[in-house]
Amino acid sequence: MTHELISQPPAPAGRRPRRITAGKLTGQKPALKMKEVWSIRARLELKRRIRDLALFNLAIDSKLRGCDLVRLKVEDVAAGGEIKARSAVVQKKTGRPVQFEITEQTRTAVGALIRQGGLASGKYLFTSRLADSPHLSTRQYARIVQGWVRSIGLNPATYGTHSLRRTKAALIYRKTGNLRAVQLLLGHTKLESTVRYLGVDVDDALAISEGVDL
Repeated sequence: MTHELISQPPAPAGRRPRRITAGKLTGQKPALKMKEVWSIRARLELKRRIRDLALFNLAIDSKLRGCDLVRLKVEDVAAGGEIKARSAVVQKKTGRPVQFEITEQTRTAVGALIRQGGLASGKYLFTSRLADSPHLSTRQYARIVQGWVRSIGLNPATYGTHSLRRTKAALIYRKTGNLRAVQLLLGHTKLESTVRYLGVDVDDALAISEGVDL
């Protein structure tokens, strides 16, 4: 059966168009809103989902691509029995290092995960239940993310792993307008990539400009 594209209104300048193909939304995945982050986090805490809470919090803080997040090891986030406040990893896609912060609530969640699993320094943080995989796969991670967004009433076809990567970066940009800072945090080699990734357009630039009085 040939899939028909459902026509969509033109996308604003600077943003990638989004399409619906056979009922599935494709294109850029939106960032989560702050209330949505707290809703997911609260549900994971209430259900005592220790691994999921650490995975969710670290995904938001680190702003890492899924392929880098699932490959994190204990030594990447902990040293001397303490969870680091900052860390750095080499990105699989670019081969370049990127640094990220680990906030207090994330340190607490990651510490609980390490203690629960008795994880040693060289072990992966997010182990897989599959015998042939030492850590979560990106596909497993994507399914977990879909479960999270579904649990708070969002459409899992609309959101994905990049929604978590984009969430804190988008908030930082809205608060500061500092694209260079966001570029460094995302590990992008070109500023243009950050502009496209955030979907920055003329309205965004004008909103920032309007907040500056001379």
